Amino acid sequence: MSRPGTRLDAKKVNSELFTLTYGALVSQLMRDYENVEDVNKQLERMGYNIGVRLIEDFLAKTGSGRCYDFRDTAEKIQTGFRLYLGVTPTITNWSSAGDEFSLQFESNPLTEFVELPDHCLGLKYCNILTGVLRGALEMVQMDVTSVFVQDILKGDSCTELRIKFIKRLEDAIPAGED
Repeated sequence: MSRPGTRLDAKKVNSELFTLTYGALVSQLMRDYENVEDVNKQLERMGYNIGVRLIEDFLAKTGSGRCYDFRDTAEKIQTGFRLYLGVTPTITNWSSAGDEFSLQFESNPLTEFVELPDHCLGLKYCNILTGVLRGALEMVQMDVTSVFVQDILKGDSCTELRIKFIKRLEDAIPAGED
């Protein structure tokens, strides 16, 4: 029962619940695995599995068609962050070849209530996001790498995620279905 005159913002409550749930997940992984690198790998793997499924929802919600080039892909990734996390990263630092760019986040909802202890400085707390991008883009025939090059949790001024296009994947036909 709420007090008269008090209204909760459902979107804010959902965001905070998501943030705290993610924090509990990372905390549990830290207890389950021997070292930080194993946790980083597990977060990336979990993100990949989410991305493989999330791309279908994204395409259905946005009605997006094929990307014309990597710049178009960057804009759709930006749309995905706005749609699913409520943040709009800045697309910046394009390579001269146009095959690599950065997403800069002034705020990151996953890190809202987080402080890393000294023994966890090697933890890539938001590594799940690199996996989501890799999994989603693989489903639309793009092989990419993504890494965090700056992180607010480690004292940087912003969080920066670097995404590099590796190659276009060929459509695979399952064995026996010529």
